[in-house]
Amino acid sequence: MKEVKFKFYEELPLMLSVPEMAAALGISRAGAYELVRTEEFPALKIGSRIVIPKDKLQEWVYQNTGKKET
Repeated sequence: MKEVKFKFYEELPLMLSVPEMAAALGISRAGAYELVRTEEFPALKIGSRIVIPKDKLQEWVYQNTGKKET
């Protein structure tokens, strides 16, 4: 089993790679790549890299769970 790299939201880097995002959400890499290819997901392509801003990821989670951001 893989070791969790980040234990707290504050430890996440400003921009997450797709594998880092997958680990943070507890989903597979394949599932994470499928997610970043959807139009409503806040992924940013920089050259050949796909990154996800951690604040936008948190907003997306809140919006998609029906919870309001505080």
